[in-house]
Amino acid sequence: MHTIYQYQEFLSAYLQSQYETKEPRNLYEPIHYILDLGGKRIRPVLTLMTAEIFDADYKEALPAALAVEVFHNFSLVHDDIMDDAPLRRGQETVHEKWNLNTGILSGDAMLILAYQYFEQYEPTVFRDLAKLFSKTALEVCEGQQWDVDFEKRNDVTIAEYLKMIQYKTAVLVAAAMKMGAIIAETSVENANLIYDFGLNLGLAFQLQDDFLDAFGNPETFGKQVGGDIIENKKTYLYLKAVAFSKQEEAEELKNLFSIQPEDSTEKIARVKTLFDTSGASKATQDAIQDFTLKAFQTLDQMNISADKKEMLKAFGQRLMGRKV
Repeated sequence: MHTIYQYQEFLSAYLQSQYETKEPRNLYEPIHYILDLGGKRIRPVLTLMTAEIFDADYKEALPAALAVEVFHNFSLVHDDIMDDAPLRRGQETVHEKWNLNTGILSGDAMLILAYQYFEQYEPTVFRDLAKLFSKTALEVCEGQQWDVDFEKRNDVTIAEYLKMIQYKTAVLVAAAMKMGAIIAETSVENANLIYDFGLNLGLAFQLQDDFLDAFGNPETFGKQVGGDIIENKKTYLYLKAVAFSKQEEAEELKNLFSIQPEDSTEKIARVKTLFDTSGASKATQDAIQDFTLKAFQTLDQMNISADKKEMLKAFGQRLMGRKV
């Protein structure tokens, strides 16, 4: 087994080895740009780690890991267009640096490139990887559409929101881990359990992302802090704040999430205050911990050594305490 940092280094080296100068440059340069912005690379790291958890060499999982990373960044390019986001990982988003059409087309190319990496596997493994990937990619699109739909609704429930983030975020984390299990050719039971581990970890991760969007440090978070508030996104924080607040504060929140002022500074500050005073901030942090612990419970049933279970647990605990 290796450290998280080592897995990140292995993936970065593999990514650089795949680059070649291709025309038209305005299609491929934005792809290299978004991939070179780095980020945490959590999903592909999980693919490499899981392969080794189930006794395969991480090198066997590199193509699948890169497929996951390319797909994830494809979704970010298109998400940033839909959100009209100016920053990604502290740098200009692709559509801001180039233009809208380039962002759309380069994103499309990334989706196709992601599939091509699976072609490096033997037919049986390729089939299982591609089947899982297709299911996951469609679920991510469904989650994104729900996310867009919820912006215009005032009756979104906690259950609906959790389903949306499960599809938009958690299923890709789960699939990334199951891909490592498929490549290692472990038992079906182990593969399904590691998927459940990843799913719950992914839910915790997205709730943490929602929390950091409001309360993160802009210097370390890498994205525009308060972006969800500006976009009137009905996050877990918002839904809990409405549920916990007295009628007057709840109505104020609903009103704040129906407007988009030119300068959102005051809006963001007031919403964050209401998140805190209502107890929504604490409820969100509690939910992050609950989903993380639920992920840990799947480890008890997994047929792997105790030290490997501890490594997965340590990774989950590290995610729970992240600031970026």
